[in-house]
Amino acid sequence: MASAQKGEQNRAFFITFEGGEGSGKSTQLRLLADRLSTHGIETLSTREPGGSPQSEQIRDLVLQGDNDRWTPMTEALLIAASRAEHVSRKIIPSLASGRWVLCDRFADSSIAYQGAARGLGTKRIAKLQRLVLGDFGPDLTLILDLPPKLGLARALEREAVLKTGEDRFERAGKQFHKDIRRAYHKITEAEPDRCKLIHADATIDDIHEAVWAHVSQLTGLT
Repeated sequence: MASAQKGEQNRAFFITFEGGEGSGKSTQLRLLADRLSTHGIETLSTREPGGSPQSEQIRDLVLQGDNDRWTPMTEALLIAASRAEHVSRKIIPSLASGRWVLCDRFADSSIAYQGAARGLGTKRIAKLQRLVLGDFGPDLTLILDLPPKLGLARALEREAVLKTGEDRFERAGKQFHKDIRRAYHKITEAEPDRCKLIHADATIDDIHEAVWAHVSQLTGLT
């Protein structure tokens, strides 16, 4: 865990959002940040890959280009390097200053995407995360669960509007995204205290209330 025990007051929490493409992570992260602000809680909203200037440079390498631009291991190592920079330069200093950190993706994404879907093996990638992070990790991980077909349709529609060029994973194929979803389910089963699966095929408000219920249980906020 990032800091102290569950339920302890007056300290910063590290909360991550996970899920497949188009599951609504960024929207729910923003809504949580807004709600926490009404409680007088200052937050850092960040993302992976990226989050720091150095990590954002790696983000461009990972998310843009052809699906086979990198071997799976190179992809995993690039993301691990980005995460090492992000944690040391942004996340840990923010938590130390008393700011809560809300992050769109973290180590579980590597386990699902590179470990399961890219075929490197979830245990192998988990070892890599321990090498990069040590014992550091989220206090709470909210996994937004959505059928891949629906999520991909949303993601591709968004990309058609925004034209970010960050659609490398969206073009990886249907089985790739099915493997990701299955991996997230297994992660939740393995760590039920930290990871909470939320059905994302619902209204934005209903999903937010489910998010808040888990955050409230962890932190004691009402």
